Amino acid sequence: MRELIPSGSLRGMLLPPTYGRHVTDNTAFTVLSVEIWATGLVVNIQLASDGEPEPHIVLQDHFGTEYSLRHSANLGSRNLQVFTPSVPPGTRSLTVRSADDAKARPVVTFAVPLMAVQDATADADDARYPSPPELRRPA
Repeated sequence: MRELIPSGSLRGMLLPPTYGRHVTDNTAFTVLSVEIWATGLVVNIQLASDGEPEPHIVLQDHFGTEYSLRHSANLGSRNLQVFTPSVPPGTRSLTVRSADDAKARPVVTFAVPLMAVQDATADADDARYPSPPELRRPA
């Protein structure tokens, strides 16, 4: 199981602002959380039941970062999907989209707090995290 978790330290956890349930022709699932690690992201998904097919999701931020699925595992009715890279500094939002249909419909959008973003100058395991606050333009 440890090989699923990205290396480095846990930077933050995003919880959905709304009930992130999504139903497609292939599966029904609920996005429970997204963990922000120094080197990647872990999307925690609750499937409708054991044996449900794994949902195909894509991640999107306002920068247009290309997130790649690296690992996935089913633990009963729970599905963990690991993506790289981690969110870039200054990321304000992260959207989980369902890729099970042609439209890639949004499932849930998370607000990414500034403290959950890795400092660009810090080492991945820097013990000084969180970094001093920085100013940024409002969304």
